[in-house]
Amino acid sequence: MTLPSGTRNYTYAQDMAILRTKTQWVLMAVFLVLLLTAPLYLGNYLLSVANLIGITLIAATGLNILTGYCGQLSVGHAGFIAVGAYTSAVLTNRLELPFLVGLICAGLMAGLVGLIFGIPSIRVKGFYLAITTIAAQFIIIWVINHWSSVTGGFVGIPVPEASIGGFTFRGEASQFYLIFGIVMLVIFFAKNLARTRVGRAFIAIRDNDLAAQVMGINIFYYKLLAFFIGCFLAGIAGSLMAHWIGFMNAEHFSLTESILYIGMIIIGGLGTTLGPIFGVVFIRLLQQVLTVMVVPSLESTFTALPSGFATGVAPMLFGLIIVLFLILEPRGLAHRWSLFKSAYRLWPFSY
Repeated sequence: MTLPSGTRNYTYAQDMAILRTKTQWVLMAVFLVLLLTAPLYLGNYLLSVANLIGITLIAATGLNILTGYCGQLSVGHAGFIAVGAYTSAVLTNRLELPFLVGLICAGLMAGLVGLIFGIPSIRVKGFYLAITTIAAQFIIIWVINHWSSVTGGFVGIPVPEASIGGFTFRGEASQFYLIFGIVMLVIFFAKNLARTRVGRAFIAIRDNDLAAQVMGINIFYYKLLAFFIGCFLAGIAGSLMAHWIGFMNAEHFSLTESILYIGMIIIGGLGTTLGPIFGVVFIRLLQQVLTVMVVPSLESTFTALPSGFATGVAPMLFGLIIVLFLILEPRGLAHRWSLFKSAYRLWPFSY
């Protein structure tokens, strides 16, 4: 990190600290105040968008640990989110267990399923591993749709509202605090994980797994650990999504969503803490702009177009923007932010 002139790190704790200067502490305090007061000045629609961004960010952070740090390509992430969502839904609806029990069990169940489909990673990698995770996506969705006595099958299953200690999270404002409280914990965990022995082992495996094995790193152990952590966070996100929406069916977890998660971490910047944040915010806001603003304006302007034509324009524009972005900025928004900080000497923002 670039420090201002006259500032030095005199201890190891200072060198490893995330916030190292008074200015950074002040900026973080201002950010937290703005975040905590957001429900006071944001309407229900904007709060719902913010909640969607928060849930997506938790899942994308897990995928970034698995793919961005450890280099294990997973194209079935939405399937692991579905495992967490349905685990929490079944435990809180059919067994009437508390929300916190459903939340933790959702993460653990998704992590265990991730371990099962992560076992082939010791023998295959790259596109071959991607095919394995795509198979996981289809298997999970097939089980959800056909295990109707537990999951509700194609119809779906209602999910009760989240509650902790007698307080029920009703409405977008209260759920905002629940979701973003967990988001901050997840980001803090990911930031510190990257600087630990485990994080360094992940990066070594990503860069050259053969060299990492020669150095004494247990490849099989760390690959499975990366799958467990990534899928655990996906399960947590799935649980929050289930209680936020209030009803679950398999349509929420399509292969398109899995591919979209890959796009988020690539656009944001693979292997960085800020990458998932930038990528998720960019993709989700782009979806809202195209859906809420572009499609209605096209329908009102071009009344002679065939029915449904304007609706199909939004996905086309979305894909076009993503392709252009990847061509013009292949290293992601996090890299562009680093260049911007260096060009304008924005040392307070150098986290």
